[in-house]
Amino acid sequence: MHEFLVSALAFIVLIGIMVVVHEFGHFAVAKLCGVRVESFSVGFGPRLFGIKYGDTDYKVCLLPLGGYVKMTGEGATDLPVGTGPESFASADDPGAFSSHPRWQRMLIGLAGPTSNFILAFVAMIFYYGWINEVPDIKSATLEWVTPGSAADQAGLQPGDIFRQFGSTQNPDLETVVDLARSDANQTVPIAVDRNGKIVQTTLHVPDKTSKNGFELSQTGMFLQFVHGPIGVEETVSGWPAERAGLRGGDVILAVDGHVFHTLDPFVDYLQFRQGKPITLTVARSGVTLPPMTIDPTLQDSRWQLGFMAVPPADPPMHQRPLPFADAVNESGDFCAENSLLIVDVLRKLITRQASVKQLAGPVGIAHAAGQAAETKYWAPKFGLAAGISLNLGILNLLPFPILDGGLILLLLIESVMRHDISIVIKERIYQAAFVVLVMFFVYVSFNDVAKLSVFSHLKP
Repeated sequence: MHEFLVSALAFIVLIGIMVVVHEFGHFAVAKLCGVRVESFSVGFGPRLFGIKYGDTDYKVCLLPLGGYVKMTGEGATDLPVGTGPESFASADDPGAFSSHPRWQRMLIGLAGPTSNFILAFVAMIFYYGWINEVPDIKSATLEWVTPGSAADQAGLQPGDIFRQFGSTQNPDLETVVDLARSDANQTVPIAVDRNGKIVQTTLHVPDKTSKNGFELSQTGMFLQFVHGPIGVEETVSGWPAERAGLRGGDVILAVDGHVFHTLDPFVDYLQFRQGKPITLTVARSGVTLPPMTIDPTLQDSRWQLGFMAVPPADPPMHQRPLPFADAVNESGDFCAENSLLIVDVLRKLITRQASVKQLAGPVGIAHAAGQAAETKYWAPKFGLAAGISLNLGILNLLPFPILDGGLILLLLIESVMRHDISIVIKERIYQAAFVVLVMFFVYVSFNDVAKLSVFSHLKP
């Protein structure tokens, strides 16, 4: 019950903020364009309280699941902008949404998603500039070194502990990351402790090669920040991990004899192996199983096994805020990395590289929000909120009727045709789209509920 209440409350707060910010974008641009806004509602259903100022009723309603903006002439079905067809009020009403130029209506449609993008960007600037939690790990130990990488050429090996990086003595984990970022495209002296012996060498730090900014992995170094093994949360149906016998709840003790604690070095090892079979040492319910051989599969140019890992336990953290310019850069990198997740998922669904059953709907989002709310650190909270805001904006830009992108698409078609599409045709399009969206929503929600642990005993 506690988990349910936390998840429900976190979901209401999270989605409420995302949707209200989205609708405020529509509201602000509509006001600038001279469109009459009849109501700005936080929540849906019966009005609890509010105030009417000018033409607009600013109100709070009973159901706290987001909000909406109602404009004169913006929806024949009285749905908010972005969730219903533009209405067909009299063109003689200068304040009606439908009487304004198409380019202004497109701007109003774009304003909602744009507000979500701005929210994510500003939220992450605040996080990096005023919080920025980093692991409080006093030593920097190499968990894995990519063969052939700069780190490998420098002679570094898994298990090495950094004692010097450049001019800094005994750097901690985050200091190594920061120094490598600042020394990009330079050669620096380093010293490591290898089984009690100090080994000195030099490392050439490659220049930025990732579109998402500098990443330590491009040097071939993966640092250890947790101690436990990789836990398996669930396997993907029909993928190599499931076919080999891996199950949710298993613990991966070693991969071809290598001990990995997190997924990043494990995934890097898979890419190095280039699809060759790997042997896992797996424990199940505390008992070590016979070696398990798996043949990786190539998906999206990456070798994969098809399982979801249990999130590792959070290491001790401390705050190290970044200078404002660095916070802006980190926020931009975060948004670039997370902004196209939903597009990638849709592409995989269309090309049958993923199943609809893997999608997370409201229940899945609520579960993730509850987990983030329960953690004592800020990074999961800001990361989840910004990620959802980004993808909510992109989802609304998809050219599907009922969404903002559908409204914009119809307006573009009308601009090319130089006349309005028939009211009857528009109504039929939106009615059909609404039915499809509701059916999809119900299906995804059913899958979400079926994944809950309370139903796990019903699975074969």
